[in-house]
Amino acid sequence: MGVAPSTVVIGGGIVGVCCALYLQREGHNVTLVDAAEPGESTANWSCGQMAVSEIVPLSKPGILKKIPGWMLDQRGPLALRPTAVPALLPWMMRFLANARRSRIETIAKELASLTSKVYQDYESLFEHCEDKALLGSQPTLEVFDTPAGLAHEQAYIALRRELGFKVESLGAGEIGEIEPALAGKFSHGLLLSDWRTVRDTKGFIAALTKRFVDQGGTRLQESVKRIESSQGKATGIRLESGRAVALDQLVVAAGNGSKRFFDALGVKVPLIGIGGYQAVVRHGGVELKHATVYADGGFLFVPMTRGLQIGGTIEFAGDDAEPNYERARIILEKAKRILPSLDTSDVEFGAGFRPFLPDTKPVIDKSPKLANAAMAFGHGQLGLTLGATTGRLIADLLQGRRSAEDISPFRASRF
Repeated sequence: MGVAPSTVVIGGGIVGVCCALYLQREGHNVTLVDAAEPGESTANWSCGQMAVSEIVPLSKPGILKKIPGWMLDQRGPLALRPTAVPALLPWMMRFLANARRSRIETIAKELASLTSKVYQDYESLFEHCEDKALLGSQPTLEVFDTPAGLAHEQAYIALRRELGFKVESLGAGEIGEIEPALAGKFSHGLLLSDWRTVRDTKGFIAALTKRFVDQGGTRLQESVKRIESSQGKATGIRLESGRAVALDQLVVAAGNGSKRFFDALGVKVPLIGIGGYQAVVRHGGVELKHATVYADGGFLFVPMTRGLQIGGTIEFAGDDAEPNYERARIILEKAKRILPSLDTSDVEFGAGFRPFLPDTKPVIDKSPKLANAAMAFGHGQLGLTLGATTGRLIADLLQGRRSAEDISPFRASRF
């Protein structure tokens, strides 16, 4: 038997820890490096959805006409800070180039090739986790204010069904029966039968991290200063403390933080953070059984262990932007209109800047500069959903093994 390779994974969020676990299964001695506590990542402040059919990219036909409104209405579901426009312009041009119908269908099919494997890829990671209820069993609802809102989505609903995902139409009676708290409030909706909810996003990531450590993995709670290399290969990392960690193989899966290593990896990738906001209401006095997407409001109600989480919205704010928690307060105001009896006296606000690329697809690839380095970042709103699948694909790449899926659409060189 050969010596087990020493592999370093930079980034301890959901994608990084899943990469670490899958490489551990291959017999690697894995060191996971992240400055934050386990579970304290962008995915912690996500909506907790295994959004397997969320495959339609953000760019849709007609989106160009909406951009002025995004700048003028900072209270809307999607906002663009005017101060960020100059820096974001190149990214936005690439983003708009994907708004053609043909590109949307292609991207959806490419993402579907990954999201269709989500549950089986996570299943093997949870075999020995103590909490078997980390992933809920309830589907997700989507509700609309008017028939027009639902009609606008029909082409994308058809595309999801064509690609094998379950989307069932609901009327007022069915919505009220499934979710009594919403009875009489909406007459049009969808049941996303193959979605599931992670009711404790921090606990979910922490549990996977614990399994990794229990199986002999090492987690260093430090920042990485640089990647060190020689003759076209990564040889180690240098931590901010000055400590050097040698390696045989490397994975960069640090979300937005991956940008710091692009020069070392030899890539130029238009990665930006797009803000998403959450309001967590504790002891709200309203019981919801299902995560519910309020489509016209641009946010979700998600029952979580920490309370009723009301979150979503999209904000283009630019690099290093401070969170604008007024957007979370706006979500809360809108939620009160739907659930007037909701007690909001005990509320916590949170924000996460999701790592997005202009075509809404992640990078899952080998570095063109460092032969023993792989890259896994840019998952946008699908980080939690695609964590385990990405881990499996990265293990294939570093093992030199052909994956069952075609991962060429996720190459960094597409930019």
